[in-house]
Amino acid sequence: MGQAQKLMEKGRVSVKPARTISKVGIIGAGQMGSGIAHVVALSGYTVAMNDLKKESFDKGIETVHKNMARQIAKGLIKEEDRDTALERISFAPSFEDFGECDLVIEAATEDEALKHKIFAALCPHLKPTAMLASNTSSISITRLASTTDRPEDFIGMHFMNPVPVMELVELIRGIATGDETFATARQFVESLGKTTAVSEDFPAFIVNRILLPMINEAVYTLYEGVGTVDAIDKAMRLGAHHPMGPLELADFIGLDTCLSVMQVLYEGLSDSKYRPCPLLVKYVEAGWLGRKTKRGFYDYRGEKPVPTR
Repeated sequence: MGQAQKLMEKGRVSVKPARTISKVGIIGAGQMGSGIAHVVALSGYTVAMNDLKKESFDKGIETVHKNMARQIAKGLIKEEDRDTALERISFAPSFEDFGECDLVIEAATEDEALKHKIFAALCPHLKPTAMLASNTSSISITRLASTTDRPEDFIGMHFMNPVPVMELVELIRGIATGDETFATARQFVESLGKTTAVSEDFPAFIVNRILLPMINEAVYTLYEGVGTVDAIDKAMRLGAHHPMGPLELADFIGLDTCLSVMQVLYEGLSDSKYRPCPLLVKYVEAGWLGRKTKRGFYDYRGEKPVPTR
């Protein structure tokens, strides 16, 4: 942890956010992008959401609508809150539509080359004062920031899935991230009703550095025949009081994302304990990525999920 960050964390240095955020751009209308749009719009910000296809944006808005309906049913928000929030979200077919954004959050697939390509295309269309954030769950913020024209205005802002439900957002500073950027990002996240945890810029940060090796070990346990899918998930739900078994959770996250994070850990830390399980690799190669493809460690094509092993 840098000295400035240590002092800020201890409360001895107070850097006040000098920027005002009112319009937020989001790149990606998938599970994470739509979830971020949900909480950002509900918190009063204007949202421009970009995706390659209008159909993906429409699907993302449908998900936001359904999740807000659940919040209404639970008495967490009112119908007028939902209607107003949905009006704040618009489709941005081109990065040119991000010209007035004060903050742009990238929530694309966990692929470093793709993210580099996105930032290269995005930066020429941003105003000089705009901040950039990546929702990456594992990739170096310093490396991502170095490919932009504003590394001092770049920060990691890792939301947890599902975004409307999970309270935590990891904030990750790259080596060049400025104190003002950090303070503004923290204030913005807290304005969404979220709690921040600050992580150093190491592979997979805090949450996934701990969580994904556990999931990978669960896959090894299945691979080695120690237990079935049902037995492994039941053991962790009832024996450790986890709300969801590790293999069920892997399906929820997406097996491709789990594999990507394990590869980042394995390559970034050069430790054999992070080697992705061959069975996880095989499932991804088969296109069995979990809930989003209807098959993973469970088969979701019927009325009830059925273990595939």
